[in-house]
Amino acid sequence: MVSELIKKILHAVLLLSSFFGYLEWGNNQHSFIFQIEAELFLKARDHAEGFTHPLILIPLLGQLIILYTLFQKRPSRILSLIGLTCLSIFLLFLFFIGLLTTNFKIIFSTLPFIITSIFVIKYNWKSK
Repeated sequence: MVSELIKKILHAVLLLSSFFGYLEWGNNQHSFIFQIEAELFLKARDHAEGFTHPLILIPLLGQLIILYTLFQKRPSRILSLIGLTCLSIFLLFLFFIGLLTTNFKIIFSTLPFIITSIFVIKYNWKSK
């Protein structure tokens, strides 16, 4: 019982931390992932092709999978690792961009996700 609660808490933190990745591009252009996703959903009727890019579709699928595991009675280990992998593709990419450009805003925005991911992986291995 406690094990499932801990998994759900970890999944909730993982999902929330995935929304706070920070992006910067061009001249004074910046946004958080949740802002970009909100804009995509608001413009989805007119521009559905925005969802077809793999760097948008795969992390979004990961978020949906993690959200689904929150509603399972016993969160699936396989689904949580698949969702984590989908989210990690984009957020680790952001982390490495932050490292290469020494942009500390980007680096620090991805650290909560990376730290939570480590706990999710450890907990899923441990509970086997």
